[in-house]
Amino acid sequence: MTSGDVDRTGEGGVMSTEHVQAWLDERGAGLRVIEPKAGTATVDAAAAALGVVPGQIAKTLAVRAGERVLLLVTRGDARLDNARFRAAFGAKPRMLAREEAEELTGQPVGGVSPFGHPEGVEICCDESLRAFDVVYPAGGSPSSAVRTTPDQLAELTGAAWVDVMKPVD
Repeated sequence: MTSGDVDRTGEGGVMSTEHVQAWLDERGAGLRVIEPKAGTATVDAAAAALGVVPGQIAKTLAVRAGERVLLLVTRGDARLDNARFRAAFGAKPRMLAREEAEELTGQPVGGVSPFGHPEGVEICCDESLRAFDVVYPAGGSPSSAVRTTPDQLAELTGAAWVDVMKPVD
């Protein structure tokens, strides 16, 4: 376990990169959690640490749409488009507070992975990810990532594809 990671043994614990790796291994994904020497807590830091463009960082947003709570995985250099989100989900998007996001995922903000969540956590992938052959979502901590394809990410997580993001100006 890396410094700052706590094994998730009950509600409210922080899910470690080891948990994400075990989840990937259980599914025979053939993916590895990468822990570069530099932090990956922000899109720009992750892109620099991994030697890729910011768009290839697959950021995971914890969002509320009315009573519905979901994880939205999108390219790192895009922003939520409120009108598109409302059309897709029937409600205005509201980001979960840090504590709510950590309680939902068991992972720290800045390291929320789309992988390793219990059944019932809804995950959606934004079409913007498909601009890249390879993307890098977090691996369960602010200093980790997983190299994967957008389609493999969606398949492993059971994510629905949505189109709710816009490029950053």
